[in-house]
Amino acid sequence: MKVSHGHPNFFTKKVFAVFGGIVKGDHHADTYARSVLVLPDADERLALLEDERCFSPAYYGPSGWVGLNFLVGQPDWAQVAELLDMSYRNTAPKRLVAELDKSVE
Repeated sequence: MKVSHGHPNFFTKKVFAVFGGIVKGDHHADTYARSVLVLPDADERLALLEDERCFSPAYYGPSGWVGLNFLVGQPDWAQVAELLDMSYRNTAPKRLVAELDKSVE
């Protein structure tokens, strides 16, 4: 973990998750301060954005990232874990994904 642009960023070789987000044009609001940004599978993105808890984050959204706001309703921690796993797999090198798969077996 490393703080970048004021937010904790979680890395493999690339960022796979960010805690805290903003939306375009609303850089100073705390509305999305307690959220996690992830890179879901492309076919999951639109369905996630239909969920009231999800949003397209500034800067990351155009690259396919989605934010999940923890302040809207009770967080579904199983869903959070699934989204983090998906994002990890979408950003990590194949070697790290293989290691992850081995550890799960």
